[in-house]
Amino acid sequence: MIFGKHINKYYLKHLPLYLLGTLALVLVDYFQLIVPKLYGNVINGMNGADWFTMDYLVNEICLPMVGIVVAIVVGRFLWRICFFGSAIRIETDLRNRMFDHARLLSNQYYQVNKVGNLMSLFTNDLDTIQECMGDGVLMLVDALFLGTLAMIKMWNMDRMLTGFALIPMVLMLLIGTIVGKSMMNRWEIRQQAFSDLSDFSQESFSGFAVIKAFVKELKELAAFRKLNIQNEDANVNYTKISVMLNILITLLVESVICVILGYGGTLVYKGKFDPGQLVEYIGYFSSIVWPIMAISMLIEKTSRGKASLKRVGELLDAEINVKDAEGAEALTEVKGGIEFRHLTFRYPDGENDVLEDCSFKIAPGESVGIVGKTGSGKTTIVDLMLRTYNVPDGTIFIDGKDINSISIRSLRTNFAYVPQDNFLFSDTIQNNIGFAFDEVDADAVKRAAILSDVDDNIVEFKEGYGTILGERGVTVSGGQKQRISIARALMKDAPILIMDDSVSAVDTNTERIILNNLRENRAGKTTILIAHRITTIEGMDKIIFVDDGRILAVGTHDELCAGCPDYNRMVELQKLENEAGGIENA
Repeated sequence: MIFGKHINKYYLKHLPLYLLGTLALVLVDYFQLIVPKLYGNVINGMNGADWFTMDYLVNEICLPMVGIVVAIVVGRFLWRICFFGSAIRIETDLRNRMFDHARLLSNQYYQVNKVGNLMSLFTNDLDTIQECMGDGVLMLVDALFLGTLAMIKMWNMDRMLTGFALIPMVLMLLIGTIVGKSMMNRWEIRQQAFSDLSDFSQESFSGFAVIKAFVKELKELAAFRKLNIQNEDANVNYTKISVMLNILITLLVESVICVILGYGGTLVYKGKFDPGQLVEYIGYFSSIVWPIMAISMLIEKTSRGKASLKRVGELLDAEINVKDAEGAEALTEVKGGIEFRHLTFRYPDGENDVLEDCSFKIAPGESVGIVGKTGSGKTTIVDLMLRTYNVPDGTIFIDGKDINSISIRSLRTNFAYVPQDNFLFSDTIQNNIGFAFDEVDADAVKRAAILSDVDDNIVEFKEGYGTILGERGVTVSGGQKQRISIARALMKDAPILIMDDSVSAVDTNTERIILNNLRENRAGKTTILIAHRITTIEGMDKIIFVDDGRILAVGTHDELCAGCPDYNRMVELQKLENEAGGIENA
C-alpha cells in the first residue's frame, strides 16, 4: 500500500469494495487454518486410533474439506474482483486525471519535459501504482490476518516453540525496513533510465529520415547502446537488491522450519506433542510462510510504488501557468480587431526580451502580413494573441477587450491557426481537415481542400480523403502537409485566421491560388499571414515589419518601401535573389 495526497482519496472512494474484499480474504484465511487440524487428525488416526473409521474419515474429514475448498474458491474469486478491480479503476482514473491536467499545462512545461519521460509516467509508473493498490493491499491484509490467526494458534499450542519462531521474523522486518529505502532510490534511478531510453527512441523514430540522409545510423546506434546499457545497469542494480532481500527472507523462513523440526521433534519424543500435533503446528507455520514472503514483496512493491507516485505527483502538481483570470468572460460576436499596446515580452526561462515595446493595430476584417528576419519575433507575436504564454495586463486587446479578461477557451475558439510545424495526426485526411468539429461534413472538408489547392492531390490517393496519414503526416510531402493544415484552418472559418509561414513549401503558382482564395472567401474577416517572402504579403492591406523584437514600421507595401529603409533593403535583396535564381535556372 502507498499513501499520498494524490492517492489517499481512492481508499475512501473504493472503501466498500476494499472492505468486502477484506471480509472475503479473512474468511478464506479462517477456512485455511482449519485444514492443519484435519491433517493432524488424519495422522493420529493412521497411527491406529480406534475412532479412525471410514465414517469418521468421510464425515469428519472429507466432507468438511469439500466445504472448505468451495468456500476458499468463492472467497478467492471475490477478493480478486474487489482488490484487483478497484486497482484497475484507480489506475484508469489517475490516467484520466493526468491527461486532463497535462492538456492544461503551458508550452513551457513541454519544452522542459520530453515525450518519452511523460509516456513512461502513463505506462510503467501507473502500472506500478496499480500493483500497489491491488497486490499491495492483498499482501498487507493477508499478512495481518492470516499471519495473526496462524500465530495465535501456534502460540496456544506451544509458547516456547512460537517464541523461537518469532526471532527470525523480527530480523526479517528490520532487514526489510533498511533495504526498502535503498530499493526506493534504485527504483527511481531505474525509471529515469527507462525514461531517457524512451526519449531517445521516440526522437530517433521521428527523425529517421534525417538520420539516414546524414548517414548517422552508426552514431545513433552507439548512442542507443549507451543508454540501453545504462538502463540495463539500473535494472540489474535494482534486481540485485531485490533478489538479496528475497534470499534473506527465504533464509530466515527456512531457519524457522529447522527450529520447528528440531524443537518440535524433541516435544514429540518427550510426549508433550503427538505426531498429529506436530503436523498441525507445521501446517500453521506453512500458512504464515506466504504472509512472511508477502511482507518482503510488500516492501519491494511499496518502495517502487512510492517512487512512481512521486514521479506521477510531479506531473499532477505541475503549475498551470496560463489560465483564466478570476471573472474572465467569454468572447462573443468577434469582429477581429487586434491591438498591441507597448508589449514587452520575455519567455519564462529566457534571459532577454524577445519583444520590446511592440505597438500596432489591426482593424476588423483586415488582411495583415508580418515580415522580418528569422528570429525577429514574428511567431511570438501571434502565439501571444492565442495566450500561449502570459502577458502583462493592458498590452493585448481583442475587439477592445483586454486578452487577460477573456476566457482562454472562448478566445482560441475564435481563432484558426496554421502553425509552422504543420502538425498532422495519424488519422484520415478527412478527419485531419475536420479536426475542429465533432461531426465531420465531407462536403465542407472538400470545399476547404479546394480552397487550399490540395483537393487534386488528395483524390489521387488510393483511399482519397479516407487515406490514413503516417505519424505526424509523414506519408505526404511538405507542401501537401502545409495545404492540408491550411484546409483544416479554413474549414473552421473563424473570425481571425493566423498562418505562420504556411506557404513556404509550395510553388509560387500554388501560393498565388491559395492567396487569391483567401481574399475571396475571407472578405470581412481578419487574416494574419507571417511570411519570409515579400511577394507573399505585398498585396495585404497592412504589413507589420519586425526586426529584433521591435516593430520598425507598419503600413502598406508601397508605404514601407518609401518610408522604411530596412524593409526596402529586404525587398531589394529578395529581388536580387530571385533574379540570380532565374539566371541559374536559365
